Amino acid sequence: MDRKQLVNEILTKRTFLCVGLDTDLKKVPQHLLEGSEPIFTFNKAIIDATAEYCVAYKPNLAFYEAFGVKGLMAFEKTINYLKKYYPNHFIIADAKRGDIGNTSAMYARTFFEEYDVDSLTVAPYMGEDSVTPFLGYDGKWVILLALTSNKGSHDFQLTADANGERLFEKVLRTSQQWGTPDNMMYVVGATQGKMFEDIRRVAPDHFLLVPGVGAQGGSLEEVCRYGMNSDCGLLVNSSRGIIYASNGTDFDVVAGQKAKELKEQMDAVLKEHGL
Repeated sequence: MDRKQLVNEILTKRTFLCVGLDTDLKKVPQHLLEGSEPIFTFNKAIIDATAEYCVAYKPNLAFYEAFGVKGLMAFEKTINYLKKYYPNHFIIADAKRGDIGNTSAMYARTFFEEYDVDSLTVAPYMGEDSVTPFLGYDGKWVILLALTSNKGSHDFQLTADANGERLFEKVLRTSQQWGTPDNMMYVVGATQGKMFEDIRRVAPDHFLLVPGVGAQGGSLEEVCRYGMNSDCGLLVNSSRGIIYASNGTDFDVVAGQKAKELKEQMDAVLKEHGL
């Protein structure tokens, strides 16, 4: 999916919601555990209930790899289901890969050829040759970690050099020599609030993937006030606040309701920004 198609989906559907498929068998409704494919059954129900309210899905690989081969089969089946029944949804593999060049090339092959997802989260801290192998695929996106929402982000990402440039700013500035706003996004945690102004000063045109709205306490209003650009430029992710809103037999219905609430808020924000 290219940038024009993504923007068109956002403006047509009036939402920039990404639903995180962080499927934990300790949290899914217990009745699903009686079946032979509880992870995929849960994902399928969540997808069917939320698809009209979002433009993207983000399965987190850790939640699938934890179950070995069965988990990876559920991941692959989820991707195939999305591609068959919801082909206009943007698929993000949240795997945070990144290694020396030849290893990164194999990671890229895995996700962009074998699984054929639209995008992959990548850690940038090994530098250019660890990132560029992911950028050689037409219509595919690299989503670089920039400023995350976890407490430990302060340990490194906010440290400044002798000129006052913080590490996350250096990542943003330097990486724009490798990719473009048409094939590179950045992860910026929703809890960073007003820091989105600093992000936009360095990277005004790139899309931002924004986790942390909902259960992690991020403010959608702040994210949009400081982070939205002329064609939206945001994919705001919610995982637990949607998929685990109920652990009863109505889990999918309640997930749909939560996604709809966010979609309505996002529609109002788009209108406020003249989009």
